Amino acid sequence: MAAEQDPEGRAAARPLLTDLYQATMALGYWRAGRARDAAEFELFFRRCPFGGAFALAAGLRDCVRFLRAFRLRDADVQFLASVLLPDTDPAFFEHLRSLDCSEVTVRALPEGSLAFPGVPLLQVSGPLLVVQLLETPLLCLVSYASLVATNAARLRLIAGPEKRLLEMGLRRAQGPDGGLTASTYSYLGGFDSSSNVLAGQLRGVPVAGTLAHSFVTSFSGSEVPPDPMLAPAAGEGPGVDLAAKAQVWLEHVCAHLGLGVQEPHPGERAAFVAYALAFPRAFQGLLDSYSVRRSGLPNFLAVALALGELGYRAVGVRLDSGDLLQQAQEIRKVFRAAAAQFQVPWLESVPIAVSNNIDEEALARLAQEGSEVNVIGIGTSVVTCPQQPSLGCVYKLVAVGGQPRMKLTEDPEKQTLPGSKAAFRLLGSDGSLLMDVLQLAEEPAPQAGQELRVWPPGAQEPCTVRPAQLCEPLPSLAESRALVQLSLSQLSPEHRRLQSPAQYQVVLSERLQALVNSLHARASP
Repeated sequence: MAAEQDPEGRAAARPLLTDLYQATMALGYWRAGRARDAAEFELFFRRCPFGGAFALAAGLRDCVRFLRAFRLRDADVQFLASVLLPDTDPAFFEHLRSLDCSEVTVRALPEGSLAFPGVPLLQVSGPLLVVQLLETPLLCLVSYASLVATNAARLRLIAGPEKRLLEMGLRRAQGPDGGLTASTYSYLGGFDSSSNVLAGQLRGVPVAGTLAHSFVTSFSGSEVPPDPMLAPAAGEGPGVDLAAKAQVWLEHVCAHLGLGVQEPHPGERAAFVAYALAFPRAFQGLLDSYSVRRSGLPNFLAVALALGELGYRAVGVRLDSGDLLQQAQEIRKVFRAAAAQFQVPWLESVPIAVSNNIDEEALARLAQEGSEVNVIGIGTSVVTCPQQPSLGCVYKLVAVGGQPRMKLTEDPEKQTLPGSKAAFRLLGSDGSLLMDVLQLAEEPAPQAGQELRVWPPGAQEPCTVRPAQLCEPLPSLAESRALVQLSLSQLSPEHRRLQSPAQYQVVLSERLQALVNSLHARASP
């Protein structure tokens, strides 16, 4: 699929988004006559991020686009020729020009699936030279996407299902590509919307946003709208001067709140009127440019009640500083009292949105029962993943020419599992996840209700399990987002908790464990 025909293709990685040693290895394979040897790599991670017990598989859609578009153009080949040794055989560069991914096969966890250490997110097979060249870009596309999606899922678990979460971290993201990735995969992980317009255009992420403090503080109060008249929402009847109507309501509101009518900032009120004239059906007030209690709140109520007379309803308020929880509770009390005082029941339930460097700890406080917060905007803490900046995915060779390959090192954690494998997810009788089983591809699949002998990591003896059922294996982004929430619901509480969770088990089949033991023995002196 050409990038020109696919708007999302414009955000795909390019073939030279890679490490130089991929090109030097490619030359080595080609020079040794091994460029077309059948090979298989696995992409996986060794530890769950953020100290948790799960991760989410993400980035598959981007990988598919990258593979479909993979082709080294003349300019790419010419650049590689300039950085490799000058006596490199020109025939090698002709070979690079002929490469594509038509012979590459990718098996993957579905986008949005729960993922666990050692279980491949991607299994990539094809000609050795090509699948080697794919290592760095695939790691780049999968690692950060999975990290952000997992981070977003954790934030969603803390917030609970009722709070609306807005991702607003583009200005804090690691560059434009990082910003687009973060907006896309925070949505997949459970956020409701993003401030990132490009994510909406290219990826279909719902976008949201209203106004900033600069809009409010740009008004002094002396401005005269070129057309202050607003027609009723029903479209019938004469227009009303909204600024004048808001001024009348301000007197009533200030009397109700025990404030002098001169206390609310006139520039703030003028800004609210201007915004309401532009968006009468989507009016929202940013309350903390001056004083929430003495200015932002009365000015908002004055404009909202003026709109209400014309049949419009304000859609919310936002706070961006101070004690967000306490202020939200106080504002809700004012809304309820004003709703009763002025006989406008809808005012009681006007949504309250908050933002301001909200992390997991702050989110837990805002999500508690009775917080009165409805919408939570999170930027830095979702897009930069400050608790853990990298997932640490790896891409390891497991077979060449049908023969298993295994990395043996002095560090047992960095040893790899050999051979082409299949992964199965076993469920218990209550539908919760039991364990993942890795086995050799040629082994028969586990069967529900039948006993299965498996090897837990580091065990000296196998154990026997009897799964009640198996999970059966390119959905849309929205479908993948729904899969995330379904998958998280299948985790047991001890695996789902974010602090000191129980570790989910990934076990080996007997034949895979036997192969590991055999290769260990063969490598021993």
